[in-house]
Amino acid sequence: MTTAVPLDPQQAGPSRVGVLLVNLGTPDTADAKGVRVYLREFLSDPRVIENNGLIWQIILNGIVLQIRPAKKAKDYLKIWNTDRNESPLKTITRAQAEKLAASIGDHTHVIVDWGMRYGNPSIKSRIDALTAQGCERILVMPLYPQYSASTTATVVDKVASALKDMRAQPTVRFVPPYYDDPGYIDALAVSIERHLATLSFKPETIVASFHGMPQSYIDKGDPYQVQCVATVNALRARMGLDEKGLILTFQSRFGYQEWLKPYTAATVEQLAKDGVRRIAVVTPGFSADCIETLEEIVMENGEIFRHAGGEEFSAIPCLNDSDEGMDMIRQLVLRELQGWI
Repeated sequence: MTTAVPLDPQQAGPSRVGVLLVNLGTPDTADAKGVRVYLREFLSDPRVIENNGLIWQIILNGIVLQIRPAKKAKDYLKIWNTDRNESPLKTITRAQAEKLAASIGDHTHVIVDWGMRYGNPSIKSRIDALTAQGCERILVMPLYPQYSASTTATVVDKVASALKDMRAQPTVRFVPPYYDDPGYIDALAVSIERHLATLSFKPETIVASFHGMPQSYIDKGDPYQVQCVATVNALRARMGLDEKGLILTFQSRFGYQEWLKPYTAATVEQLAKDGVRRIAVVTPGFSADCIETLEEIVMENGEIFRHAGGEEFSAIPCLNDSDEGMDMIRQLVLRELQGWI
């Protein structure tokens, strides 16, 4: 993360351009208190929980925030980066920003920073830091390949909220969803193929697991499901796989309403019951490994598969700050900076 240094307008010289990478967010600490603070902000967002009225507030504050934080804290502890005392999502997002900055270092007036939609570092704090360093133009990259009102749109909302009280606002652009961008699809394919080459077994099928959302959100017009399908179709074509070779599923269901199907946990269980003994799971909707990939997929779904009769299970890492992942981010950023640099 960069450090804000106020500039004297008379000495600032040519205006600078900021690039802000934004991911979902993470608790500051892996304990019930830290998770409670994070969940309160996350689950109070009307983009995330659309029925956000009085009844939900009673459920949230009276039940969810009293029970869920302690349970989720245990899950965070399983994957916590103890060396840095932070979640892997924060570690990886920082690394992505640092590597992006190094890769476009020839553009000396471009400053790269990173932030989180929920938790810290906040979007407002990073916009303030970038403008304090003379950035009159800022490119924001939500690190969500597929658009959803409950993810991408919340970043736009938060950026707008940060700008509304600023007298001297920077000009802002957003990197559009890149769910079917050839560079993204190629990076996924290279990452998958490299991981599979390290395994002692050949998966009979690959499960592509995306974060789920309530079916009602899709029914109201959210394009997320369509874009997930487009990603999987493009990846199948790139890797020469059919619908059995690469299966689309959705994970992380919360609550009791119907979410996007098929569910990941039910799918991996059924695969094992049907006699499939070796599978791999990839999570193309996540740009960096986090609790949903490292705990929910690696640990929880791996156990579900083995318990149902499966033998070999492997979770393919997210693109993270890999060479192919960073090359893809660099290409997208440079494309969207055209006319500014």
